[in-house]
Amino acid sequence: MRRVLTLYRSSIGKKILMAATGVLLVGFVFFHMLGNLKAFQGAEKLDHYGAFLRDMGAPVFAHGQALWLMRIVLIVALVVHVVAAVQLAVQSRRARPERYQRGLRPDASTFASRTMLIGGILLFAFVVLHILHFTTGTVHPNFVEGGVFHNVTVAFQSPWITFAYVIVMGFLGLHLFHGIWSGFQTLGLNHPRYNKFRRPLATVVAVVIAVGFVLMPLAVLSGLIG
Repeated sequence: MRRVLTLYRSSIGKKILMAATGVLLVGFVFFHMLGNLKAFQGAEKLDHYGAFLRDMGAPVFAHGQALWLMRIVLIVALVVHVVAAVQLAVQSRRARPERYQRGLRPDASTFASRTMLIGGILLFAFVVLHILHFTTGTVHPNFVEGGVFHNVTVAFQSPWITFAYVIVMGFLGLHLFHGIWSGFQTLGLNHPRYNKFRRPLATVVAVVIAVGFVLMPLAVLSGLIG
């Protein structure tokens, strides 16, 4: 346990933890995106998919238990991911007390990397609101338990909600791009033979997931779904 805590206190330990939780979260958002696209197949398909998620693990788990267990694991992973990121940002700022001179861009920096912290915080806040919106229905204007298609089509008929969702998915794409690209090196998957594929792979995954997420709300807002 002492060795684990010692590793975590180091910057490399935090980066490894971020990368490991990042792999879990990337897998989740990819499959979540695929689930959302079932809206294009109609209400029956999307609602059936939602029912499958709530009933998975039966009869070992009662209705919804396995889904909530999965949510708890993902929330813990997200919290750990965000906390490690904030701690790394604080360590980095303390190690470099003088800010970059105005007008000069940081070396070896990209817009995606410079927005990782603010984007991560925004995504964390979005996850909280997303759960209150589509899981518990706390902030949904007309929530129907189990009515997944109804809930998403009602929500995304609002231009403001759809616009905010698209903006957040843009930040998700940037976050995925930089996270996947840098995660290879953190996890030791850094080799001259494969490095040339890191950026294209990160780009493809980030674009596919971000675009995949915004297709459904835009289709609802435009009247193609609903």
